Amino acid sequence: MLPWRGVLRAAGLLGAARGERCGQGQRRGAALPAGPDLRHFLRGAAKGEPEPGPAPGAGRVYLETYGCQMNVNDTEIAWAILQKSGYTRTKRVDEADVILLVTCSIREKAEQAIWNRLRHLRALKARRQQQAGSPLRIGILGCMAERLKEEILHREKLVDIVAGPDAYRDLPRLLAVAESGQQAANVLLSLDETYADILPVQTSAGGTTAFVSIMRGCDNMCSYCIVPFTRGRERSRPIASILQEVRMLSDQGVKEVTLLGQNVNSFRDTSEVQFQSAAAPGLSRGFSTVYRAKPGGLRFAHLLDQVSRIDPEMRIRFTSPHPKDFPDEVLQLIQERHNICKQLHLPAQSGSTRVLEAMRRGYTREAYLELVHHVRDSIPGVSLSSDFIAGFCGETEEDHQQTVSLLQEVRYNVGFLFAYSMRQKTRAFHRLQDDVPAEVKQRRLQELITVFREEAARANETMVGQCQLVLVEGPSKRSALELCGRNDGNIKVIFPDAEVEDAAECQAPARAQPGDYVLVKVTSASSQTLRGVPLCRTTLSHSAACP
Repeated sequence: MLPWRGVLRAAGLLGAARGERCGQGQRRGAALPAGPDLRHFLRGAAKGEPEPGPAPGAGRVYLETYGCQMNVNDTEIAWAILQKSGYTRTKRVDEADVILLVTCSIREKAEQAIWNRLRHLRALKARRQQQAGSPLRIGILGCMAERLKEEILHREKLVDIVAGPDAYRDLPRLLAVAESGQQAANVLLSLDETYADILPVQTSAGGTTAFVSIMRGCDNMCSYCIVPFTRGRERSRPIASILQEVRMLSDQGVKEVTLLGQNVNSFRDTSEVQFQSAAAPGLSRGFSTVYRAKPGGLRFAHLLDQVSRIDPEMRIRFTSPHPKDFPDEVLQLIQERHNICKQLHLPAQSGSTRVLEAMRRGYTREAYLELVHHVRDSIPGVSLSSDFIAGFCGETEEDHQQTVSLLQEVRYNVGFLFAYSMRQKTRAFHRLQDDVPAEVKQRRLQELITVFREEAARANETMVGQCQLVLVEGPSKRSALELCGRNDGNIKVIFPDAEVEDAAECQAPARAQPGDYVLVKVTSASSQTLRGVPLCRTTLSHSAACP
């Protein structure tokens, strides 16, 4: 049985019957002063009743995001909720009444970055407290809040609110409690929260690309991974709400959408009764799971089909998938649709079958390589990326060399490589020994990075002389005379900012702008970047019709 009973708990839900109450100058368990309860903020949910006005003490919010794309999307969800409650947003930390850090807990280094940031914010909070009537409230949101709620609240008494990934709806109440000088927390994990009814407010400038969360949580229970314990059980948004959000983004001029989930291709929408009895799709050949097959629901192939039909000029990507969930229907759809990017993330984690078994990944090295060959046969020219962990529990030099050889054999275009960082609550923490010395982990990591870069450079060099369709993101960070964008394979492309012709000859020559598609002839390549010369501005549909 999966250990969800201990995960699904309201460990710090203030105002609830079983919630802990913590406050400076109070002992735990002491009663809080009277203040607005959750019902105060939910009255407007009843049909016919007006929505509540601004939350007590609503002010200016400064948001900082750490970690993965899911946290970017979580930031947009949190901001949508706060904006509706009367808060305004500032981009200057010294102007803020509330500072919220959306955090990551996947590795120790990610958490240390937050502790370091909090130390920097201490002086700012102290200065603000000297200004009468202008207190500064600091909140920790996301995965680190879920994992370390107690330590965050009591360490140095700096943080005012803590909210887990499923508690963002409660932010106005938590902030109202904090206004009374009390600490407030909600780290309840939900079996059904997907924020499907909340349209995220984009926090990034430009509006060329956007992330759309289609599911939350994970059931895979890989032995090294903290995600099931910080984000809970796997659950999917209704397809209708996802399509509504993508249409809205299309109307706003967004040209690329990335569908997000911890295990995005195991998507299963069970909201429509007529699909409850549908059979579960088969796993990739040679793959297994720690849980039983889940019948019923509309699957990822159906969602991908519907999303790709919304706007032929909008690129569609998705991440992060698990290699086990790649039915032929998904691969065929990617190959057929011109606006679904020919780029797949296939996280391997290790090249050693023995280590993969210890990680509970559900496949062998041989099964993974068979999937890679099948993907490349099904989608010619596909760009591949992957994740790797160096120095997992019990990893030997032979295991490490197996990973090196996998990097050489597959030759990924993009890679994400990290040294292993043991996380509490995981199966590895309880069952395995973190027995690879830190210096050995770092040495192996550097060897993997070196090999990856060598092979990625060789893979990218095959594109020299070819024409790549690039979605312009903006000026290059290194030169105002150059533009930067990404090709279909999600590889960065740099080219001169010069006037270019319009491929359809409908417009006069002009400089490309963010959101434009430009055909670029590649002249050089490195492990991370392509460089080239612009040929013309075009469209996604026109480029697909004239390969």
